[in-house]
Order: sequence, then C-alpha cells, then structure tokens
Amino acid sequence: MISPLAYVHPDAKLGNNVTVEPFASIAGDVVIGDDCWIGTGAVIHDGARIGKGCRIHTAASIACLPQDLKFAGEVTTAEIGDYNDIREYVTISRGTASKGKTVVGDHNLLMAYVHVAHDDVVGSHCVIANRVSLAGEVQVGDWVVIGGHAAIHQWTRIGDHAMIQGGALLGQDVPPFVIVRNDTLRFAGINKIGLSRRGFTPERIDEIHAACRILFQSDLNYQSGCEEVERSVPQSEDRDRLLEFIRTSQRGIIKPYARTQRD
Repeated sequence: MISPLAYVHPDAKLGNNVTVEPFASIAGDVVIGDDCWIGTGAVIHDGARIGKGCRIHTAASIACLPQDLKFAGEVTTAEIGDYNDIREYVTISRGTASKGKTVVGDHNLLMAYVHVAHDDVVGSHCVIANRVSLAGEVQVGDWVVIGGHAAIHQWTRIGDHAMIQGGALLGQDVPPFVIVRNDTLRFAGINKIGLSRRGFTPERIDEIHAACRILFQSDLNYQSGCEEVERSVPQSEDRDRLLEFIRTSQRGIIKPYARTQRD
C-alpha cells in the first residue's frame, strides 16, 4: 500500500507488498525488496538498494549524500540487506569514490539516531544502540553489539561477536569475541554470554578464553602473544580468526586488561 500523501518517483522499483506511509519520499534510483515498510517521513535517496522485509521508521534517511569534503557527486550506492529494523532518524550515507558503496547486512537493529557513514561495512545480526556514530570506512563484523552514544573513528575495525560498552570513544581495532570498556578502551573479558546465545559450545568458548588470556592478560606484546597462542592453543577457525584480525590491524589494537583503570 502506498499512501497518496507519499512521494514515490515513477522510476523507483518497489517489490511486492511494500507499504509506504504518508509523507515518505522515495527517489528514482531506488530498489526496495518485497514486504518492506517505509514509515512516515522516511526519505529514501538515489542509490538506495534495500532488501526484503526491512522496516524503515519515521524520518530515517537512507543513501543520503556522504558527509565527506572529497565527495564530488560520483554515482554510488547504499546497500541494505534483508530484515533490518532501522529506527527513527537513522542516517545511512551512500559511498564515495573510495569504495563506491556503503553496506549493511541482514537482520540488524539500528536504534534511533544511529549514523552509518560513507563506505562503512556493517555485518549481520548486529545491534547498534541509540546515537552511535560510525565514521567513514568503518568495518563492523557479524553479531556485534555497540552500546549507546559510542563513537567509532574512521577506518576502525570491530571483529565478529565483539561488544562495545556504551559511551566508548573507539579509535583502535577491536578483535573478535571481546568486550571493550568505555573508560580506557581496554580489554574487559570475552563476550561469553553473547557467544553462548549464538550456539558456541563451552569448549569453543574455553579455547577463545585461553587465547585471549595470553593476548590480553599476559605481559607479552601482541606479536609475541600471537606466537604464543599458536604454540599453546589448538588450531581452530576461532583461534585463527582472532590472530588474523590482530596481525592485519592498521590502527593498533585496544589496550590489554588492567586491574586498575589507570593507564
């Protein structure tokens, strides 16, 4: 159902059973999949590619122009997967010449006022809480939880199954499976509850914990820590994902665990 009070450009491609509420606006270079709901006042700009079953709430802005002084009007996209819940006043910019597209995967919840900047890549099954801001070219893995009011610096990576506490100012890479404190951006443990909810066996969690104790709770630097993990922890996909993430970091890794909050 398309409200007569909405604007839908005649070139826009809408799937079956799409609802467009009053005062929503949909531009021409837009593709929207089946069973989507576009709320009152939402704006879907040129370059939006939206999968099926998404809910886009009041005043959200999808594929808006990048907030990047280098942007010169190039044709780019914002590609949103299936079954995402995009809440009020969320802004998702389209890409720039750097990567050409901004990507959000499937089954994500983006709460009110979240900003996803140009050329970001957000995985699937993530929960990004109110007023989180992702700067440009950030990479967020799958099953990540980011607490409210956190700010993520440009080019930062967050690994799968990580959790960022609310209010964090994050400027270094966060390896998979870990929790990051919001005071000094230190390792605060592994995300045991999240991993258990996602079907990780106790044995897998124990192996991840063993690797993280070496990496973040010993006196070894990260290079030596990775080597010790390879010697001490049995080879597995989880272990190798963690080590590969740390070894390919371009921004440095969060600080190790400390018994006090002083650096």
